Amino acid sequence: MSELPVVDIAPLLGEDEAGKAAVAAAIGAACRDNGFFYVTGHGVPAGLITDLDAAARRFFALPEPVKNEIAMDRGGRAWRGFFPVGGELTSGRPDLKEGVYFGAEEPPGPLPLHGPNLFPAQVPELREAVLAYLDLMTGVAQTVMSGVALSLGLAEDYFRTGYTADPTILFRVFHYPPAPPDPESWGVGEHTDYGLLTLLLQDANGGLQVRTGDGWIEAPPLEGTFVCNIGDMLDKLTGGHYRSTPHRVRNLSGNERLSFPFFFDPGWDSEVPPLPYAPGHRWDGQVDFTGTYGEYLLAKVSKVFPRLFETLDDERPR
Repeated sequence: MSELPVVDIAPLLGEDEAGKAAVAAAIGAACRDNGFFYVTGHGVPAGLITDLDAAARRFFALPEPVKNEIAMDRGGRAWRGFFPVGGELTSGRPDLKEGVYFGAEEPPGPLPLHGPNLFPAQVPELREAVLAYLDLMTGVAQTVMSGVALSLGLAEDYFRTGYTADPTILFRVFHYPPAPPDPESWGVGEHTDYGLLTLLLQDANGGLQVRTGDGWIEAPPLEGTFVCNIGDMLDKLTGGHYRSTPHRVRNLSGNERLSFPFFFDPGWDSEVPPLPYAPGHRWDGQVDFTGTYGEYLLAKVSKVFPRLFETLDDERPR
């Protein structure tokens, strides 16, 4: 059971306007409340999720020197690959997790956070599972954003033909060891997501907590669903009407925990002005920037991986 609402997005793929309106209303209510809800009716095959989970577990069971064969240092400006426990900072502190960074598969090029992924030779099935998952989840995210658009009184293709016509796609696979009995030790410390939309697949061990007006609540895994939350950028676009909410993770299950966050963001070169309807709503200043989404994203990621950002800076022409 969860205190967060469950939204079936399947009607957004059909022709029933009343059904679409009902889904949009449910999404809008969740976004105004605390910005978190579960998504069902997404159409992602259970078999693909099983394959992805199994391949990820095989990878994290490898010795660390083998995992380091695809270390992020080898990903260059694409910022793809493996990092060890403590290698990522949230709220300025090392997280109690290890993970692998992926993104849209692209040829090498000059843009940071773009390029080819790094896949382990020892687990060849991980490549096929990740790339298939990215393709399907991009469609799921576009569908959810069509519901967001309708909930704001906009055309359902408002985002698909604008901000997310060529979206920035980032994907992580995280492995959390069991947490020690230390109240200061977190798998991921309290934070908000800095992008547009996050779709999270989590295994059966739970650990995700969401901060609401009544305090922290659990967001346990529900079979066949993704946890969806909006990020700081959608908060900004709606003038604060839709809420980017703090959340955190501690794995107290006694087991290893896997999670698979998929981040769906505006295009790299997109500027991100407020939506047409936004005037009159509050905005508390979580996001304040000028320029493109890519410039904003680089500034954010540099705080999570400062060493990699320094490496990127060293590569720039003088």
